[in-house]
Amino acid sequence: MRVDPARRYDLIGDIHGCARTLARLLDTLGYRRQGGVWRHPSRHAVFLGDIIDRGPRIREALHLVHDMVDAGQAHCILGNHEFNALGWYTPAPPGSGRTFVREHTPRYRRLLEETFQQFEPYPDEWKAFREWFMELPLYLDGERFRVVHACWDSALISLLDERLDEGRLDPAFLQEAGFDNSFACRALDRLLRGTDMPLPNGITLTTEEGFTRTVFRTKFWEQDPQTYGDVVFQPDGLPEHAARVPLTVEQKNRLFLYGPEEPLLFVGHYWRRGKPAPIRPNLACLDYSAVKYGKLVAYRLDEETRLDPAKFVWVDVERPEH
Repeated sequence: MRVDPARRYDLIGDIHGCARTLARLLDTLGYRRQGGVWRHPSRHAVFLGDIIDRGPRIREALHLVHDMVDAGQAHCILGNHEFNALGWYTPAPPGSGRTFVREHTPRYRRLLEETFQQFEPYPDEWKAFREWFMELPLYLDGERFRVVHACWDSALISLLDERLDEGRLDPAFLQEAGFDNSFACRALDRLLRGTDMPLPNGITLTTEEGFTRTVFRTKFWEQDPQTYGDVVFQPDGLPEHAARVPLTVEQKNRLFLYGPEEPLLFVGHYWRRGKPAPIRPNLACLDYSAVKYGKLVAYRLDEETRLDPAKFVWVDVERPEH
């Protein structure tokens, strides 16, 4: 699915139910609520997915974003949390060894718990929002800029362009994702969760939320990394002895997916911290951990083809406000 390359956009990172923070950010950006919808006289918003889960006002955030999209004031792409919600309710295909595309494990139940609780009095609304998730594209290609939740893989996206209608999931593709190592599973994992590598030497990591990991998230733009530490891209780093482990040539080649001369790329997903800034002149992550009392971040895109550090706009999330 494409956006208008001539239009000016405000690209906005992961919201995770922080509806009041989103309203403050839109107000800061010059949007005003008219007829129940946030609007700007000359700009449109682009939301990078992960509207749901974790935060205190998930239902309100979904209504705000949906109403902007429905009124032609915004685009929104699918995040991995919206996909988790779809997979939770989708029966897995016969022979997959699963009951649902997203199995009802303690991990996924915990990730979706706040959303389930907040929509418990509104089951019809929750069903309607899941139907809307099926209309959200996995990626947007605006020619001079691109948008995906976690990782732009041009080879996979070319194949998805042949398979999907404007990058939107269909029921058969969603169900196919229930097979490990199917094309649907691999493509969704890459675009919505990014690249990763197994931790070396049998090491495991425990995340802030208490999950044990045997893999870590990696950069997909480093041209000549030498060690595991050179490619880690997640809030919790690697132990020093793991970070020093050399990468093989095969590992390096598999990780490098987005070159420095490609169009501007905007992603969310990665729980960054600190002052928002470009990762590279053509790459920005706009997820700055709003729901963990970080920042809700936007980038004001005009006609530039390289990122301007002065065009990041954000609001700080103060406890306990959302």
